[in-house]
Amino acid sequence: MSVHSEIKKVTTETLRKMKFDKEKITMLTAYDFTTAKMVDAGGVDAILIGDSAANVMAGFETTLPITLDQMIYHAQSVVRGVDRALVIADLPFGTYQSNPEKALESAVRMMKEGGAHAVKIEGGKEISKSIKKIVNAGIPVMGHLGLTPQSIYKFGTYKVRAKDEAEAEKLISDAQLLEELGCFSIVLEKIPADLAKKVSESISIPTIGIGAGPDCDGQVLVYHDMVGMNQGFSPKFLRRYLDLYTEITGAVSQYVKDVKNVDFPNEKESY
Repeated sequence: MSVHSEIKKVTTETLRKMKFDKEKITMLTAYDFTTAKMVDAGGVDAILIGDSAANVMAGFETTLPITLDQMIYHAQSVVRGVDRALVIADLPFGTYQSNPEKALESAVRMMKEGGAHAVKIEGGKEISKSIKKIVNAGIPVMGHLGLTPQSIYKFGTYKVRAKDEAEAEKLISDAQLLEELGCFSIVLEKIPADLAKKVSESISIPTIGIGAGPDCDGQVLVYHDMVGMNQGFSPKFLRRYLDLYTEITGAVSQYVKDVKNVDFPNEKESY
């Protein structure tokens, strides 16, 4: 029996069961083979190939510029490194909002070429036709409500969403609609913790929070933020588990010093 066949893969059904059993779900982002391998080995339940790749991998200010082709490339790289986790890929801005046919075409490409196990798209009622079309084709969809970074120019800010009653009510009804449409899970980003609790209790599909308090069914963070590769980004919800920026720049400067001083390579490191 191979090692691979002994590993129990996480599926969308696993996540539903975890919510039912009140077991918290863990999700982190990954955008490349090496990182995906480490994140999977660390035991996360789900890996998100986020369009945040536009920020952390490509250096863009927003998530808007990344293309479907680029996201497919990231998905291919991640999938090769994963044995256990459920792999979900973002459909980037402009690939599903305009019409349901285009949305389905984008999702099919992400599954077929990218090898993802599911797709994630942002928004509620306004994209319901696209969600329906994708789900009806047998493709698992994760929703995303609250702060939706692809709508940054509409909001004009990355501040906490749904603080006022009208927006909070819309968010609750959007979450219930996403469940009705067949989404298997919903990311809730940067909303008040009590609202996230209310939403999580009002639907039977799992909620994954980022800056949405402890009562969501699971949590997600951007890998690069969590391990401290990014120095400039310090939102309230972020917990840094490492300070890799300092570690890596320290290692690089030591290497530079060793080469300049002809300490590297030494006799043992030469043929």
